[in-house]
Amino acid sequence: MAERLSRLLDAVGSVSTALLAADAGEAGQAGAGSGDGVKATSALDVVATEARKLAGADAGLVLLPTGEGGLEVVAASADRPEGLVGTVIEPDSPVVEHLLAGEPVFIDDSATDPRMTTAIAPRFGPSMMLPLRSGSRVMGTLVLPRLRGAPGYTAEDHLFATQFAAQAALALLLADAQRDRERLAVYEERDRIARDLHDLVIQRLFATGLMLQGAQRRADDPTIDREIKDGIGRAVDELDATIQEVRTAIFALQQSPAEAPSGLRTRVLREVSTVAVPLGFQPSVRFVGAVEARVGELSAKNLVAALREALSNALRHAGASRIDVVIDATAVLADGSSGVRLVVSDDGVGIPATGRRSGLNNLAQRAESLGGTSTYGPRPDGAGTAVVWEVPL
Repeated sequence: MAERLSRLLDAVGSVSTALLAADAGEAGQAGAGSGDGVKATSALDVVATEARKLAGADAGLVLLPTGEGGLEVVAASADRPEGLVGTVIEPDSPVVEHLLAGEPVFIDDSATDPRMTTAIAPRFGPSMMLPLRSGSRVMGTLVLPRLRGAPGYTAEDHLFATQFAAQAALALLLADAQRDRERLAVYEERDRIARDLHDLVIQRLFATGLMLQGAQRRADDPTIDREIKDGIGRAVDELDATIQEVRTAIFALQQSPAEAPSGLRTRVLREVSTVAVPLGFQPSVRFVGAVEARVGELSAKNLVAALREALSNALRHAGASRIDVVIDATAVLADGSSGVRLVVSDDGVGIPATGRRSGLNNLAQRAESLGGTSTYGPRPDGAGTAVVWEVPL
């Protein structure tokens, strides 16, 4: 008994260690939306393995509730684990009601017991099915089967396995609470950064822009060099673009990764982030106007596809060191109608006189199908390439 109690304590300690390790990994990625409650598979694998060793079982399975009301095997420890993970006990199975109510179920022969309705049941004989329960909360089920013909479980086996399941459930619950605290800390820090960006950085940039605009008006003096005037104008434009980018960053910081909507802003930022890795730099993004409110779903879907095509072309052919993306929901089209305009410009080598135009043709076809246009050519300064894709709202 004393030796088995020592093994129980060791097993619980191993589970706690695994959960802490899983939490450390997830906390570092909380801002990216990783982690999913007790579904830390590596930790659940440890629960299955330690429980199997403690009970002398031929397999250890951890099952979690499904959205339909059943139970699914999400972690398994066995000599032959094939076909175990992913097995589902359907909601109408007689055993599910007991397990989700927090009641243990002890079975003499899984292959013949009418409560066992899964395809894997014939592989096993005696089985213990123990809820992972803490208080009134049932987080899942621990199943410890032995092969057919193996000795049945004793009352002492039941006692120690039940104690292990209770301690493992408590460890899972505490790990969930710790993970929630760490996520909350990350979100609070993101909110603080967003407030600082808005209250300090944008205000200073705006004040600097006003000063430059004042200098630009005074620069109308004909005695002042034209190059200086142009430089002031470019500085004002850069400040406007920077303010838009900071506001975009604030918007992204304020979104909860688990709840972030799949609106146009989110999809655009996702496409840009995806291409940043192979490019080796982050393209700039600027939104003008109420893009979420003004751009319908069909136009938004095609705009994102057009953005993906334009970024892909720049990645493959431009050799650019800078890419600027602008989505303008206040655009006025050539016929005077309101529209949304996507501009993707780069400082690359430009579009060669010869070569395939399939990607650019795709852009044009998408725009034309919505009554819009797609054009390309050098940027206004004559360098690089600018792709302009626009459709009516």
